[in-house]
Amino acid sequence: MGLILTVTAGLVVWIVLWALGAKGVDAFLLSAAIILVGASLRILSGYLPGRRT
Repeated sequence: MGLILTVTAGLVVWIVLWALGAKGVDAFLLSAAIILVGASLRILSGYLPGRRT
């Protein structure tokens, strides 16, 4: 669920920045960074102590 919210937030950031006049590629790179951080945290959370996968 958290990953879906992260992807949605990243896409919203991309659209808002693009609408405010930022270059499309720059806005996409920022949203891609947000999505990658969210996916990385999702993957790494399974390796924390006390978590069963």
